[in-house]
Amino acid sequence: MSTDMKPTPVPSAFEVRDLFESLLGREIEWTATSVIVDPIDGATVGAYVNDLGNIGAIVAVDVPLTAWAGSAIALLPHVGAETTIKSGLVTPAQFDNMTEILNIAASMFNKPGTQHLKLHSTYAPRETLPPDVQKWALAPAGRLDGKLAIQGYGGGRVSVVVAY
Repeated sequence: MSTDMKPTPVPSAFEVRDLFESLLGREIEWTATSVIVDPIDGATVGAYVNDLGNIGAIVAVDVPLTAWAGSAIALLPHVGAETTIKSGLVTPAQFDNMTEILNIAASMFNKPGTQHLKLHSTYAPRETLPPDVQKWALAPAGRLDGKLAIQGYGGGRVSVVVAY
């Protein structure tokens, strides 16, 4: 990162809610929480890198939000998301759909004067994370944690972390 560049800001709750609302075409309710989405408990994790390949941000989405958002974006029936939540096993379609949401979520990090970040990799719930991704997923600072409720579907938790 050039010394002239500003640090990547942590997206606001409004930006996260607005991203999901625009992608899903449904009202989204945001509730702030202090509970971190821990990948060990099961989460879809997106790792964003800068042009040098260094981790710049992480987004972790728990299994219920992966199931609901991954179903809502494709207008899949509720029964698939409910089955996923009961079993804890995300379907390939739900994971692929969440990966697309996480890819578009890179727009939350790219602001004028900041380093360019892009989605580098996505990890399925309970997949072993590389140490640098794991480290940032649980970092205590530079983060936003909340719950999203999707109108007509369900909700779950999301954690957004900017690596400093």
